[in-house]
Amino acid sequence: MKEKQIKRVVIKIGSSSLTSMHGEISRRKLEKLAEQIVELKDAGYETAVVSSGAVAAGYRKLGCLDRPSSLPEKQAAASIGQGLLMESYSELFLSHGYVASQILITRSDFSDENRYGNMHNTMNVLLERGIIPIINENDTVTVDRLRFGDNDTLAAKVAGLIDADLLMILSDIDGLYDSNPNDNPHASLLERVHCITPEIEAAAGGSGSAVGTGGMKSKIQAVKIAMAAGIDSFLGKAGTENILMEAVENRARGTYFTPEPDAFNLDNEKQWIAFHSGPEGKVTINSHGIEAIVDHQENLYCSDIQDVKGRFKDGAVVTILDEEGQEIGLGRINYSNEQLTGHTGGEELEPAIAQETFVCSRDFKLPALV
Repeated sequence: MKEKQIKRVVIKIGSSSLTSMHGEISRRKLEKLAEQIVELKDAGYETAVVSSGAVAAGYRKLGCLDRPSSLPEKQAAASIGQGLLMESYSELFLSHGYVASQILITRSDFSDENRYGNMHNTMNVLLERGIIPIINENDTVTVDRLRFGDNDTLAAKVAGLIDADLLMILSDIDGLYDSNPNDNPHASLLERVHCITPEIEAAAGGSGSAVGTGGMKSKIQAVKIAMAAGIDSFLGKAGTENILMEAVENRARGTYFTPEPDAFNLDNEKQWIAFHSGPEGKVTINSHGIEAIVDHQENLYCSDIQDVKGRFKDGAVVTILDEEGQEIGLGRINYSNEQLTGHTGGEELEPAIAQETFVCSRDFKLPALV
């Protein structure tokens, strides 16, 4: 793990880390994790928590004997459980002198640039004033096609949103292994990972626990998002004694993921373009344009655009293709599709895409999670 000062951390707590063997919220597990978070706060760390567990906290109160499987019942259970979970967190943190806040997020909150900015500003105020944000997906209103899919992905996106120094993913496994330890008794724990290789992704194919929604594959995808933003990540077992403090002090049992020092890092705006924006069109550029925007890190001008597909306004994010149809990257276009189509090659005062709003997929392989 590279040497750097860690001040702001995001802790992702999965359902399996909070529930009993019967699938209900375990007060004992919740208390132990809250005590560790308080220890971090006492040591001066700004801490945000992405917590699962709303469905687990609420399904018995809904009258279900077992964890529901239908979407309406899950959403109804979450509407009950989210309040109960938040009440527990608030009570535990207040007993130590800390205030908790609740933030419920949907995937569309990230794709809308104004809401993205509002979330960024709100969380910064909370963290700077010592509040502990408790963040979860808004399960009650989110439909399947707009879900994050799991809180691993949500936690990684939150880490990028608030410029965290470390993302900690707590699970029921003590790190990433070179093969599935359930199938291979000789599997070895990978303590340090600097690059997510195809071999690592292939090894991360296991499923999660009965009460969770994400397995190791989702955790690796989350780590890829964090690494894209230059954020270190840690994966460890929630039940390990003092796991949080030991993780920030670089001495915990688990897997540390650290991007190489010269890795391609994305600032906040480029993160939004890369992971959240949802491209509204496509532009094809010639070899001269590729040389300018990719090789020389210069702006792209209209004269190098060969073809335009889709309807979009100026300021939209578009996919940039080469003449063979291969994706080069994503960028914020300064002209509408109609302006680009009607361009006659006159004087160009403004670039079509400025280097500051361009993300190159040749230099950095973006996770397919936009």
